[in-house]
Amino acid sequence: MLLELTNVVAGYGGGDVLRGVNLAVEEGTITCIVGPNGAGKSTVFTVISGILKPRTGQILFKGKSLVGLSPQQVLTRGLVQVPQNHSLFPAMTVRENVELGAYMLRDRSLVRKRYDEIQALFPTVRERASEQAGSLSGGQQRLVEFARCLMLDPSLVLLDEPSMGLDPKTLREVFKTITTMKEAGRTILLVEQNARAGLRLADHGVVMESGQVRLDGPSEGVLNNPEISALYLGGSVSKQAAGA
Repeated sequence: MLLELTNVVAGYGGGDVLRGVNLAVEEGTITCIVGPNGAGKSTVFTVISGILKPRTGQILFKGKSLVGLSPQQVLTRGLVQVPQNHSLFPAMTVRENVELGAYMLRDRSLVRKRYDEIQALFPTVRERASEQAGSLSGGQQRLVEFARCLMLDPSLVLLDEPSMGLDPKTLREVFKTITTMKEAGRTILLVEQNARAGLRLADHGVVMESGQVRLDGPSEGVLNNPEISALYLGGSVSKQAAGA
């Protein structure tokens, strides 16, 4: 496994949002986390990225602990995150925004090489390189954010709600790009509000509820599990289903 969370407990102030999360991400796969609002999905990302320190539990990435590392140290280990909200600098060009993803690299020749490789994967970056990022549509901005995160050549990419605010046509393009990233050798962990679309995209599915993982397995099995409908209708996943 590329990433493993074991009995992770974390929260803000005096309350725990994550209550013993166990999660594993296999290298070379797309894993999708779904669940109702307040389940703790985005908090999992916050803990993995080093923004929030877990109260107890272990987080292993490539067999080494991430607990206690700063966000920058986590980045240097080969793990990047694309946040839920758009994060481009609108007055800067598309190329400038993408190259910002390599701000930690000192070797300018390596930055140019990475940029050339990435623009080959992302037509929007190649075709709109000199335009201001603020002139792009929401979907195009999301693709540029994907491109920027690859400048550090990460092993694992965290995508937080990549479909948020996108129309169905743009959503298909963004999801196709996520598959392309996987085919290019990236491991993807995403949180997705569009549960069915996210699980169809993924190899592995995880359902969270009340700060814990309730269902976990191949995405097709999770998608077809009758208990998932109860979860999204406001019920709870049964203990029997959780152990399936």
